[in-house]
Amino acid sequence: MPDNRERAVDFLETRRDGNIELLREFLALPSVSTETEHRGDIDRTAYWLKERLIALGASDAAVYPTAGMPVVCGTIEAAGNKSVTLLVYGHYDVQPVDPLDLWESDPFSGKISGDHLFARGASDMKGQIIAVLAAIEAAQQNGGLPINIRFLLEGEEEIGSPNLKEFIRTHGDLLRADCCLNPDAGMIAPDRPSICYALRGLAYFELRVQGPAMDLHSGIFGGAVHNPAQVLCDLLSGMHDTAGRVTLPGFYDDVAGLGAEERSELARLGMDDRYFLQQTGVPALWGEEGYTALERTGARPTLEINGLLSGFTGTGSKTVLPAEAMAKISMRLVPNQDPKEMRSKLERYIEARVPKTVTWQLDQFAAGPPVFSERTSKENRAFAKALETVWGVPPIFKREGGSIPVATYLSELLGMPSVLTGFGLPEDHIHSPNERLHLPTWHRGTKAVAHFFYNLS
Repeated sequence: MPDNRERAVDFLETRRDGNIELLREFLALPSVSTETEHRGDIDRTAYWLKERLIALGASDAAVYPTAGMPVVCGTIEAAGNKSVTLLVYGHYDVQPVDPLDLWESDPFSGKISGDHLFARGASDMKGQIIAVLAAIEAAQQNGGLPINIRFLLEGEEEIGSPNLKEFIRTHGDLLRADCCLNPDAGMIAPDRPSICYALRGLAYFELRVQGPAMDLHSGIFGGAVHNPAQVLCDLLSGMHDTAGRVTLPGFYDDVAGLGAEERSELARLGMDDRYFLQQTGVPALWGEEGYTALERTGARPTLEINGLLSGFTGTGSKTVLPAEAMAKISMRLVPNQDPKEMRSKLERYIEARVPKTVTWQLDQFAAGPPVFSERTSKENRAFAKALETVWGVPPIFKREGGSIPVATYLSELLGMPSVLTGFGLPEDHIHSPNERLHLPTWHRGTKAVAHFFYNLS
């Protein structure tokens, strides 16, 4: 006779279509956190999640206000008063859809084409949240949950989680658990399940260079007034040397090196230069000399220019000398680098190079520390066993180039380890037009989460 675990996994197979429809309902809510016009949509999404948690048995589910976007929390008790408690983290906010004209379908329609579902947030990370909710329902309908589950669902991850640390600090009793499941890290390929044991941190800035009090006629004033756009370009171009290294003073001082064993383990991922060329479409790769592309994107710190704005950018010509130039700058940080210290390193670089012909202003919008966990922790072993049960192969442990600040906050404030995984794929176009979710991989993921519940118990 099948046990509860087997029945729960079989139940998920019968609920495939229903789970997809629930995901599409979730995706239809345009919860874009970075655009103020979507604040009402953010609130509606938070209350939608609250109702889903209540439907699953979280009678205490509630929407908690913060200085920014609300947080949704709730607890689902296991059958028989089990002692193990799992915290499930997720973020319900999504990136903007721009440029809209590059989308092949409505970004919030959840269009299905072949094995993929297309929508903003499908992979990052509404699909991951629904995978967990589906696994919970399956367990509840087949003997009850084997563990207690709590939720921490935020609406500000895509803007750096500016209010999450304070919420965790002041709501520890709502969140305390043995470990956190964070399915926001993704997989390598549909046939290669993975667990992430390291995430890079993030420091994000906006640099403004101001020249004249107003835009000027370049024919009349060009050659007499220093162009802020030129100054900014000079500053940015000097932030890397010819070997691809960041030139900010002290940028690498605290960086932990990569040992031979870890470099060998990372090489097992099989993500060579050809892989990165195929994923990006660029004619050739670039980066810090002495490291593979995989090592540069997961285990080495970087500095990137995320956006530029100055002067006239419309169709045709306008001979203007702009009054101001602006750049968005992000740094991805590795263990031992402090995101708060990055501002002073950037400021020292600017102060040493900016001419007296302009003024400048630097604002910091995000500061998330890096994360590192032991590959052999009991939580990682429990999830590794779940993935192997479903996929039939042991998972690969990897580093991830992105940033998930909540994992560090939970560790620092509550002493809570995290399992970093997920079922999104590199080719899902997250943060880009035509974001998508590979449905066969996602269905497998719901089963893996269910197995994890029983393994953890």
